[in-house]
Amino acid sequence: MKKIGFLSFGHWSPSSQSQTRSASDALLQSIDLAVAAEELGADGAYFRVHHFARQLASPFPLLAAIGAKTSRIEIGTAVIDMRYENPLYMAEDAGAADLIAGGRLQLGISRGSPEQVIDGWRYFGFAPPEGQSDADMARRHAEVLLEILRGQGFAQPNPRPMFPNPPGLLRLEPHAPGLRDRIWWGAATNATAEWAAKAGMNLQSSTLKFDESGQPLHIQQAEQIRAFRSAWAAAGHAHQPRVSVSRSIFALVNDRDRAYFGDNDSEDHFGYIEPEKRAVFGRGYAAEPELLIEQLKQDEAIAEADTLLLTVPNQLGVDYNAHVIESILTHVAPAMGWR
Repeated sequence: MKKIGFLSFGHWSPSSQSQTRSASDALLQSIDLAVAAEELGADGAYFRVHHFARQLASPFPLLAAIGAKTSRIEIGTAVIDMRYENPLYMAEDAGAADLIAGGRLQLGISRGSPEQVIDGWRYFGFAPPEGQSDADMARRHAEVLLEILRGQGFAQPNPRPMFPNPPGLLRLEPHAPGLRDRIWWGAATNATAEWAAKAGMNLQSSTLKFDESGQPLHIQQAEQIRAFRSAWAAAGHAHQPRVSVSRSIFALVNDRDRAYFGDNDSEDHFGYIEPEKRAVFGRGYAAEPELLIEQLKQDEAIAEADTLLLTVPNQLGVDYNAHVIESILTHVAPAMGWR
């Protein structure tokens, strides 16, 4: 069995070719797609967070709205850039969204990727301490968030409060029990995957990672996942971790699928998303179901992961993206042993 969800970047564009032409469209269609995915039997609705872009940027109102309109599906992010986050305020927002959803929140966080503006986190009021990098700052914000989510009191109460306080030090409210174990780290290297394991976070691995061996993405990801699980075991955590990988996968079952994706001849390629950091970008999959199944059987990282996130072309509209999800659940998942 494997959990299967979707991952949306929430792109919107005023172009006449887009069915998602405004921020309002992106948000409302995201809710509708999550509802549709739950009805189809999918396991997760995940959203990417990008600032200064025509994409989804403020996840918690969206996650809370989806939580109120669904009852079973996991609701998450992949990922929130922690360079931009006040971890205490984030803990309050996340706690509220998780309680609205009945404990279904799965929060993916990370150091973040190159953004639309230079050092965008500075506009949010954040700067790394002297001698540290923005990546160090992101990890520090993550560590504070993890500590706050434990629900332990840490703030000295006012001796003359407006309202009566419970005894002892105060914690942030609302507290969401169990959310601490549902935090994921988006890792681009083996080392950061191992750091996440030691910190007790689940692992998210995307459609790209920094190149560490010259091997195809799925092989490097499988090695990353094994390194993560080894570090988790060595840390002695009481529960088992989860691991997700993201893929663009399209089963070609009708003429519209073939028109959109039939010419796909994707393969891994290597390039640079940051200066002097070579990355491997994973291939997409688009084929008739029988061939698609054989291709996916060769993907070592999918085999290693317990959760698969299908990246969806959200600007093609809710109905088509629901069809994309349904095609995988119906024509591929049973043959792969995922259902």
